[in-house]
Formats: sequence, structure tokens, C-alpha cells
Amino acid sequence: MKPDTPDIPIEEVAKFPPPGMAIPVSFAFSPDGRALTYLYGPDQSPVRSLYAMDVESGEKRVIQASVDPESAELSLEEQLLRQRQRQMGQGITRYSWNAACGAIAIPAQSGVYVKDGMDAPPSLAASADGGAIVTPQVSPDGTRLAFVRDAEIYVVPMPADDRDGGGASPPKQITFGARGTGKTNGVAEYIAQEEMGRLSGFWWSKDGARIAFEQADETHIPPYRIVHLGKDDTGESAREDHRYPFAGEANARVRLGVVSADGGEPAWMDLGDSEDVYLARVTWTPNGALRAQIQNREQTRLDLVEFDLSTGARTTILTETSDVWINLHDMFKPLKSGEFVWASERDGFCHLYLYGEDGNLIRRLTGGDWVVDGLAGVDESARTAYFTGTKDGATERHLYKVSLDGGESERITRESGVHAVTLDRAFQRFVDVFSDIRTPPTATLRSLKDGAPLRAVHVPDDPRIESLALEPPELTTVESENGETLYAALYKPPPRFGEGPHPTVIYVYGGPHAQVVTNGWGMTCAMRIQRLRSLGYLVFSLDNRGSARRGAAFEGAIRRNMGDVEVRDQVAGVRMLAERGLADPKRVGVYGWSYGGYMALMCLTRAPGAFKMGVAGAPVTHWDGYDTHYTERYMGTPRANPEGYAASSPMTHIANLRGSLLIAHGLIDENVHFRHAARLINALIKARKRYELLMFPDERHMPRSLADRVYMEERIGEFFERNL
Repeated sequence: MKPDTPDIPIEEVAKFPPPGMAIPVSFAFSPDGRALTYLYGPDQSPVRSLYAMDVESGEKRVIQASVDPESAELSLEEQLLRQRQRQMGQGITRYSWNAACGAIAIPAQSGVYVKDGMDAPPSLAASADGGAIVTPQVSPDGTRLAFVRDAEIYVVPMPADDRDGGGASPPKQITFGARGTGKTNGVAEYIAQEEMGRLSGFWWSKDGARIAFEQADETHIPPYRIVHLGKDDTGESAREDHRYPFAGEANARVRLGVVSADGGEPAWMDLGDSEDVYLARVTWTPNGALRAQIQNREQTRLDLVEFDLSTGARTTILTETSDVWINLHDMFKPLKSGEFVWASERDGFCHLYLYGEDGNLIRRLTGGDWVVDGLAGVDESARTAYFTGTKDGATERHLYKVSLDGGESERITRESGVHAVTLDRAFQRFVDVFSDIRTPPTATLRSLKDGAPLRAVHVPDDPRIESLALEPPELTTVESENGETLYAALYKPPPRFGEGPHPTVIYVYGGPHAQVVTNGWGMTCAMRIQRLRSLGYLVFSLDNRGSARRGAAFEGAIRRNMGDVEVRDQVAGVRMLAERGLADPKRVGVYGWSYGGYMALMCLTRAPGAFKMGVAGAPVTHWDGYDTHYTERYMGTPRANPEGYAASSPMTHIANLRGSLLIAHGLIDENVHFRHAARLINALIKARKRYELLMFPDERHMPRSLADRVYMEERIGEFFERNL
């Protein structure tokens, strides 16, 4: 450890991106494989431009700066989409290559722009003058662009395909009957976007002749109104109505239609009881078949089905069932041969399987007490699947390959740590974004054969890393009460504060589908933690039972009773710190955001003797106030599990609260509504418990304004100083 560490200014804690994290994102290879494109903001800027690098020479250049002025106001649709993606970048935030025509599509606030090759100027393919454009997609054959506007799907020729020479053609509406009714055509409903990881509600067929689309009917779901109380005006712009499906209540009624890209009457596919199923995934196969993944409301069954496009009848290809719940994934890969690669947790850990076109299992491809995270690509000619996973440790992520014909998997990435990869289309090269707790993210072009480096793409150049003297944590483990190994990170104060025991802060997330503790740079550039450490606090973070990348049994420990084993595991971590003489057991605080805010409340109310104070950011306070898909996956419905819902609410245990509490929440949070904080405050008042409240009138679930983030860090830091 360095002999001393400077205090870290509040402004550095609030700044985005954090030190070392101004890195290229959204990597893609050009169709001919000669260029690598990505989004990047130089000089640690959050404003990103589109770059290209020649893979042979290494020459890098900007091929497109933002097409909108910096002052362009985001549409409500774009604001919500960025919330779903947890997107904090600015400038160009999305783009896509089309392999058929070599064009690049760039969505913007003013419309959708198309570059006919890297060096071509951008052409306006569709203007947003007629209304916000949602999820634009170029057809696989490269001739047309489809998008959603005001609840209906439109199609327009690509600029290079506009044969009449008269400039941009007007978009043609190809779906009807949704606008003005409360229904939507081609839009992924809230649950799909926020909880199922499905942002789009329509899908081009491989030949560009048809579009499959979701029709969502939410008219039976009562609107939940959010008022912008911080606005000067009181008109329509100060109100938002969301059809939010609360746990145990009605979901959207969903239909799947198929319509000609030229328009006409849609054919409707058989989804069964559309009120009690989720349309999880939709895929066109290389041979033109339409397949979908349909999940039951209890999320204990998932059917992969194929539709007859003329009648809408469905045939079940395979079925997955679970005694816990089924986690959705994006690892269904249909091959030209008719075979397909599929991922399943049927043995308790997510692994890859190869199936025949008829749904008969051919062979298992991977196995063991570790998980496959993602399918990076399948080289059909070489019959090789590339995937990322935890075979070499739960705090690591590596790229591996395995033959479709069977055999052991082989690791490709070399350095211990966390790797995020993008493969080229020819399966010769890949981009490896690598970091560990001592190494900020680097991007390297590597050989897919053996992981050998070919060319540097990005080398960290952030002077803040050195000037702020960021110290990596000590990665350690804790044993839970049932003997499970829990991974943790320990941040010790600078030497001037002595060996301890220290006032201690627990940073917690603790929820499912997330992992905090990894051997990655994100642990080191956690700036609130680093500031607290620099001020003399011992900071500790632990992934309790219920968190991700440890298998179904580990994650399933929270089933129907959230906030119980998670708290017990966090207390085990505190006990270990005290036994090592590092933590002062009378001066332990806890903080977190979202599920972490919920966990801060549960720690204070279910283990009051272990925690002196807590900061709860955007916390869920009763699970009947959260959405169906997330909540019911773990808890069932409130009617089926009333005892579990009661036990899992901090309001049930509020009489136990003894420590100091700060609640932070955005008033226009459309995910965890401010209602959660309000209901908690009512319970605190009835129990005559003191609390402090930090409200942000113009913030949603993630504070975005720099001024708001600076103010938040000041108040949270001050709260720790006063109470710990």
C-alpha cells in the first residue's frame, strides 16, 4: 500500500465516467472484417463519437461525431430506454452495421441516419419531426428500415435504395389499430424491457420480407401517475402515466403477429393464454422458421416453440422446467444445419447443449459446478462454439471454446481477471476488453485461435488513476452459516489511520441477477468507496447467497423469503471483520441503492445490533409495490405467499430500528416508485422512528444530473461523518 492516500474530492466521486472507465464501448467488426468500430469519448468525456480502426494498420479515426446538437432534448421514449439500459453515455449511444449492404445506422433525437459505408456522409433515413422514433432496425437484406412511431410500425426504403431519385421516401405505416387505443404494435412492454432484457418488440425475417411483432394491450392495467413536482409548469409535460404491472396484478395481454414488410393483414400466432404467459424471446431461424420462447407466469416453465406462419399453430420444440425459477438468457443459436445451441440450468448450473432441429438432444457441450455467462458466437464451418463463463473462478470471466462434436472446453483468454469479448464474423480475431483490480480496462485485438495479442485498441491514459492514488481492494472470502463460500472485497484505510479497529461501512447490493465482487477494475474505481476509505473508514462488500454466477441453488436460497439469508450473510461478514480486529463492531454502517437500498433497510431492521446507521437509496420497501416478472420470480404472488411478503418487508420489522437512517430517492423514479419511500416514512412515523430524507425532484432510478450527484455525495458523506 502507498504510504499515504489523499482525500478524494466529492466532485471526483460524482463524475462520470469514473477513473479508467472512459473506454471504448459497442465494438463491432465491419462486414468485410477490415475495420473495427466502436463508440468512444476522448479525454474522459461522456460524449461519444463513432470511431473506426483499421485492423491491419491500427489507424484510428472518428468516422461520425454526434448528429444532434448537445442541447438536443431527449424524448420521453429515449429517456426511458436509457433507464432500461442503465445508459449514462451521451452523444452517439447506439449504432449498427448491416452485413448485406455495408451501411451503418445511427439513431438520434432528430431521426435515424444511415452511412453508406464508413466514409460516406450520414443520410437522414427517417425524420423524428413526425414523432419520436423507437428501436429502428435495418432489414437483413439491407433495403429497408423499420421503426415504431406512436404505437405503430413504419417501413421506409434505405437512402441508397430509394430508386426514384427524389430524396428520402415517406415512411409507410404497416400496422394499424393500436394508436389511440392504449395498445402498442412493435413495442416491448415495460416488463420485457426492464426485467426480461428484451428491448425490441419487432423482428425482421431473414429475407426482409416479413416482420414479426408484438402487440401489447395494457388498457386493463390502471395507470400509475408520476408528477414532475420540480417543474415550473403544471401542464401535460409535468405528468406521466405508466401502466405498471404490480406484483399479483394484471400483466399486459400480448399477441405475436406476422405482417408483410409491404403491409397487409397480420397473421396471429398461438401464444396460449396471453394474460398468464410472457413472450420472452422471438427468433427467425436461418431457414425462415419463426420460433419463440414462452414462459409461464410462475416462471417455472419455458417452452421453445415454432409457428406455422400460415395458420399460427405452434409446435413445441423443447420445454425447460425448474423447481426454483427459470432465468432467461440469450443463448439460443439456430444454425444453418437446422441444429441449435441452447443453454439450460437443468443440473443447477447454466451450461450449453446441442439439439437437432426437431428438439432432440444431440449432446451436452459443457458441464461442471460453474456457469456459462454468454454465447459469444458459433463458427459453423469449424463446428466450434465460443462462450464466456466462470470455469476458472466465480470472480473471473474468460472466453472459452468447445467443439459441437464433443470434447473438453479450452480457455482462450490469458490474464486472470474479467474479459468482455466481441468476435469478428470470420472467427479469426476478437476484441478483448480486460481488467483486474490492479489494471484499468484495456482493449486488445487478439487471435481467436489462441488469444495471442495482435494490436492494442485502447490503453488506459486517465491521469486520475495516479493522482487519486486509487488502491485495489483485498479479495477475500467469508463462510456462511451453512458452509457456503462467499466472495468479498476489503478496502483498508490509509496507513495513517492505524491497523484498526476502524469505523466500517458495508456497501451492499445483495440481490439476484447481480454480482458485485469480481477481479475487475470496477472494484477499484468505485469512487464513493475510495473516498470513504481515504477518510479513514474500512469498507467491505460481500456477495451473499442469492447473488448471481454461482448456480441455481446458491441463487435460489432467497426463494419466497427475500431479505433473510442475505442479511445473515452480511452479518457473517461483519463478524469476520470484528474477529480480525479490523472493524469496530459498535461503528458499522451500511449503504446501497435499489436492491442494495432495500438491503440497507433490512440490515438495520433485522440485524439492528450489527449496524449503527444506514443509507437506503431508491429502496423497495414492500414487494407488493414492485413489478410482476421480477417479484413473482422470487416471491410468488402476494396472495400465494402473504407470509413471505410480510417477512420480506422492512416495514414489518420497523420497530427494531435503532440506527440512524437516511433515505435517498428520485421523485420521478418509474422503476422503484417514490411510493416505496412514502410508505416507509408512514411506517417510521407510526413507530416514532427518526429518519432523514434526501429527495431529487427531477431524477429517476439513477441520478444523472452532475449537480444532483455532487449534492447527493455531499449529503451521504456528511451523514456518515455525523453518525459513524
